[in-house]
Order: sequence, then C-alpha cells, then structure tokens
Amino acid sequence: MTATAGTRLLVLGQARILQPGRVRWLRAVAWAIALLALMVVVATAVPLLCARLLPPGAERIAPYATALTAAILYAVAVRLGERRWPAELAWRAAPSQLAIGLLLGAAMFAAVMALMAAFGVYAIRWSGPAPAWGALGKALQAGVVEELMLRAILLRLLWRAFGPWLAFALSAALFGLAHLGNPNASVFAALCIAVEAGIMLGAFYVLTGRLWVSIGVHAAWNFTQGYLFGAAVSGTDMGPAIARSTAQAGVPDWLSGGAFGPEASLPGLLVCTVVGAIATWVAWRKGRFGTSARNAGMTPTS
Repeated sequence: MTATAGTRLLVLGQARILQPGRVRWLRAVAWAIALLALMVVVATAVPLLCARLLPPGAERIAPYATALTAAILYAVAVRLGERRWPAELAWRAAPSQLAIGLLLGAAMFAAVMALMAAFGVYAIRWSGPAPAWGALGKALQAGVVEELMLRAILLRLLWRAFGPWLAFALSAALFGLAHLGNPNASVFAALCIAVEAGIMLGAFYVLTGRLWVSIGVHAAWNFTQGYLFGAAVSGTDMGPAIARSTAQAGVPDWLSGGAFGPEASLPGLLVCTVVGAIATWVAWRKGRFGTSARNAGMTPTS
C-alpha cells in the first residue's frame, strides 16, 4: 500500500489475539506482557547458552546472537499471535533507514559532547586504538532488544489498548523507570532516559512505521558514547574505548550526567528533546497518529 498524507504507517495488529471485540484492550495488554516475557527469556538464556556451549573467547558473539534470536522469535510470535508478518521489521527499507539512524545517533551524541567540552563540563582524552567488538555487540543488542520491547511491543500494544498519547506516556515512563535499577541511577537520569529515548525513538517508529531508524539511533548513540568517547552508558562501562571522557571536578551531576553518563545531563536532554520534538511534529503533520487509517496488512513504502 502506498503511504499518503494522513496514513498511519505503524501497524497495530487486528487479527487473532488483537481482533476487534470484547476487552480487546485487555487482550492487547496481556499479549504485551507475554511478548515482553519472551524477550526477557531470550536476553537471559542466549548469553548463558553461548557461555556454556561455545569455546573460550567465542562468547563474544553472544550479543549478536541475542539480537538476532530476539528479532526472529518476535517475528514468529507476531505471525502466530496476530496473523501477520511484522511490517515493523520489513527488510526492504532496512539498509537506508538503519543508515539514517546510525548517522543521526552518532551525530547527536557527538553534538552533546561537543557542547559539554566547549563549556568545560567534560574532559576528553584520546587513548588510541582499542578493540571494538565488545562495545559494538552491546550497542547492537541494546538497540535491537530494547527497541523490540519498548517500541514494537509496549508502545504498539498500549496504543492498540489505550490510544497513542497514553501509549507514548506509559512506554516512555516505563523505559525511564527500568533504568532506575542501573548503577548510579537517579530520578533525573530516569527522566532524561524517558524523554530522550521514550519520546524520540517512539516518534521515529511512528513516523516510519518501522523500527530501523530507532534501532540505528539507539545503537549508534550507545556505541559513540561508550567506545568513541569512553563515557559511561546508563551507568555501565562498555569496555575498551579509543578515548576516556570524564566530568570536570565540581560540575553538578544534572549538568554532566555524573557517574550515570552524559545521557543523564542537561545538554543530552536538550539535544534529544529538540530532535524528538521535530520528529513528533513531522509525524503529526503527516497524519501518522491518525486513528482512522486502515492498518490491517499495511506495509510502509520503501
């Protein structure tokens, strides 16, 4: 189907479990919980299996295997539970949309660090070549698995249950709350994550009808943050990096992000809020939030 102005590209699903009828909202919520449980099992079991079954050193493929397994099982589950192949993972436009997301995510984080370095908030020390496979795998796994969980499952199915605005609010809030369990997390860090990722990445999904831009931005942001700049990523260390970035002494955590990392900083919040607001506005102007458009079997154009 060719997309036109006023067409919602995000396919909510309306067959089998999600077919119209009594308590569809409850069925959508229950289906979301089931799919989330599946993703948690994948994220837990695949690394354990890789560590147990593969020879020493080969376990580095675990993040890649986790991302691939999560995508495949999500597609199979949606096919069985909703009688459709997920348009949100359609391959035809994946190269171009993923490339856009990767470039945008890297550029956004570079802009955050440029701002903080220019105003003396952060010191950046280049340390030379370092192996990238670890950070790349972690970034890819986070991009794929978290976007499946937060956008393809939570945002989409909460939208099916309660409409777009409550779905955005709930999925963003849950994403922020989930990060409160990370090392060095704070309420401000959770708020930043909710706005930066919950709103912005959701807007990309709504705008395109696919996850590829969101996955690209998410993965590139994490990789640029943890490997290229050597900063903490959501309170965790990504491993070897070609630089090390640390907040200057005396700078308040709300300005630098503290030990949680630059994504919990005011500059990070501002950059992502601007990009997210623009993406949301464009999606709104194009009618991507419209509830009257048919979505059964709809696939976005390339």
